[in-house]
Amino acid sequence: QVQLVESGGGLVQAGGSLRLSCVASGRIFRIETMEWYRQPPGKQRELVAGITSGGETNYADSVKGRFTISRDNAKNTVFLQMNSLRPEDTAVYYCKQRIASESAFGSYWGQGTQVTVSS
Repeated sequence: QVQLVESGGGLVQAGGSLRLSCVASGRIFRIETMEWYRQPPGKQRELVAGITSGGETNYADSVKGRFTISRDNAKNTVFLQMNSLRPEDTAVYYCKQRIASESAFGSYWGQGTQVTVSS
């Protein structure tokens, strides 16, 4: 069974940086798209950034120039480097990976990691 585990969240002052990680485990054949989403308090979940298996990236307008998504295919891991953090970046951050495993091909979510940016 495939599992995703995120780490790296925490409390940081505005202007600071955090690096999130999300590692997939299980009987994985290949991972296609890796994405980061976030859900601010009282709001809907939104796409923050994505990266394809070929390394193409896309970002929400609100994070362009501040956040960088990357992946380590050998370690089934996706990263989100977050710089120049703002209070409005406060949210639970989730990773989502599209994975072909021994038994299925589908999208898997992590449990979420809290990011809090103080002003």
